[in-house]
This record gives sequence, C-alpha cells and structure tokens, in this order.
Amino acid sequence: GKAAFGEEVGVLLCDVGDAGSLATMARQTRLVLSCVGPYRFLGEPVVQACVENGASCIDISGEPQFLEGMYLKYNEKAAEKGVYIVGSCGFDSIPADMGVLYTRDKLKGTLTAVESFLSVKSGPEGVCVHDGTWKSAVYGLADEDNLKKLRKQIGYAPVPVVGAKLKKRGFLFYNQEFKEYCIPFMGSDGSVVKRTQRYMHTELQETPVQYGGYVNVGGLGSVIKLMFAGMLFLLLVKFNFGRKLLTKYPEFFSAGRFTKEGPTQKQMDGTSFTMTFFGEGYSEGQDPQNGKPNVKICTEVKGPEPGYIATPIAMVQAAVSLLEDAASLPKRGGVYSPGAAFSKTKLIDRLNKRGVEFSVISKPEV
Repeated sequence: GKAAFGEEVGVLLCDVGDAGSLATMARQTRLVLSCVGPYRFLGEPVVQACVENGASCIDISGEPQFLEGMYLKYNEKAAEKGVYIVGSCGFDSIPADMGVLYTRDKLKGTLTAVESFLSVKSGPEGVCVHDGTWKSAVYGLADEDNLKKLRKQIGYAPVPVVGAKLKKRGFLFYNQEFKEYCIPFMGSDGSVVKRTQRYMHTELQETPVQYGGYVNVGGLGSVIKLMFAGMLFLLLVKFNFGRKLLTKYPEFFSAGRFTKEGPTQKQMDGTSFTMTFFGEGYSEGQDPQNGKPNVKICTEVKGPEPGYIATPIAMVQAAVSLLEDAASLPKRGGVYSPGAAFSKTKLIDRLNKRGVEFSVISKPEV
C-alpha cells in the first residue's frame, strides 16, 4: 500500500561500504534521498543499489564528474528498471536549472540565451558552509582533466546555438545592473543546465537555451581578498600535499567561510540568496535563426540560506514531485538532470509554496 506522508518511519541503518545493507534499504522503498557527500567517493554505491533494486534516487551533489559519470554508467539500466536517478536537486542546481525553464516559459516567444547572477546576503554573523562542500570543491578542481575524458566517453551530441551567440565574459567583470564585481559561478549549474537543454532539444525538439552563470562578489576590497584566496587555492589544489592542507584546515584557507562544524543557527537565519536571470530571445513570429534578439525578460529565484535551508526544501519538493507528479515525468526511467526530469511537473509551484520563490521581475514591451 501507499504510505501517507508523515506516518511513523522506522530507522534503517546502512553503510555505503556494505552493499547488502544498501540493497535491503532500496528494496523497501520507492525513492531514496542520498545525502552522502563528497559524492565522488561515497555516492555511487547508493545509485547502484537503487538501480539494481528498483528504487528511484535523488541527490544534492554539485559535482559534475559524479553526476555525468552516473549518467554514463547507469542511464540505460535505470531506463530498463523504470527508475529515475535525479542528481543535483539541492541549491546546486535546482534554482539555476528550473530558473532557466521558468524564464523560458514566461517569455512570450522563444528564449535563446540567459545569464544568471547569484547574490548571497548575510547577516552580521557572516556566512558559513560545511567542510564536506569544501572537500567536494577541492577534489573537483583537482580533477578537471578527467571530466573532459568522461565527456568524450559519453560522446554528447553538440547542442546547436540558436539566436545570437551568448558572449563569454571574463573571469572578473563589473556588472552595471548590480554595481558589483562578478566572477563565473564555480558550481555545477553550467553543466546541469547544459544537460537539461540538450535533453529538451534532442528528446522534446525544443529550442535550446544558452546559459552563463555568475556570482556577485561585491566591491574592490572583496575582489582583492578573493583573488588572493583563489590563487592560493588553485596553487595548492594541484598537489597532493596541497590538497591535504586544504582539506585539513578549511577554516584557515577559506577565511572562515568553511568550517568542520558548519554554520550556526544565527548565521543561517541571517543568510538568504537571490538568483537573477536576464534572458533574451525572439518574439512570436520572429525567426530565431535570423536577426538580433528583440525581446528581453528578467526573472528571479529567491530563497533562504542556500546550503542548509534551501537545499533540503529543494530536495524534498523534488522527491514529492517524483512521487506525486509521476504522470508528468519523462516517459522512460534513466539518469536525469532536474530540469529534464521535472520540466512538466508541479515542482516550481511546490517550491513557491515552501519559500523558494520564482517570479518575473520585468517583461519587455515588444
């Protein structure tokens, strides 16, 4: 029978080092929420157990190598079993991925390109993230070459550029809209959005949207601090002893931003995020293959503290969508990005009711 939400649930102990315990867990449920980071070391046994035992799985990984590696290894098996493996359902990368789809759905016409800008506001207590996220970043940056190899192996079909080509911005630039300096967002958003757009294009014959993700870092003082920290990080991350240092003393190397304890309640209460999307495209009846974009749109996704409050909201609502909006999921199982899995579900409505809010800021006068 179908258990109602909120019924008493027992505790099942399982260990990623013990495949039997994971299989037992997966056999007893329709859906597993996997929070075992860094996923590159701990994530796969959970995915494997779910696929083999017919359970779907959602995770909050922001590690492209893990996410795309799972696609390569388990997409076909998951399809055969009719289960859905949906990665990056936390702050990476639901706001960006669903935000691009939301922007597309709100534009009258054809959206062809979007840039997003993330601002994280913190209270007097500052902002802080747990050490696990820091470790994922350290190992992710150390291993970029393998990500390139993995992508060759997958042999992705190239996504065509429709409409005016989106300019790649420099590593650091001044944004007039926000009067702040910006850098590219280092998380998985870019890779996740691209996978969704590829799916939309190849499976649903929709116009793919080009995407660039950035983060606002503030004034010149913040930039200088960040540059020093960044150079030190990139220097150390290339060497084994450097990675050991970085992972042993996260607080020192991140100027207190990453700690082994994670944030205090006060820090979480004082933190929120806004992701602003600037989209451009072609009005109805205009051919996106010809001429300049002639419509613009601005939307935003706002939410509470990203890592510990917005992430579980996003993950749980993705889970509810997977179970309740089953008729709107892709026809066959597989390994999906959030946008590919949930574009036709009620996920955005569900998030809006829970404090991760999508809205249109301005529409163009055509």
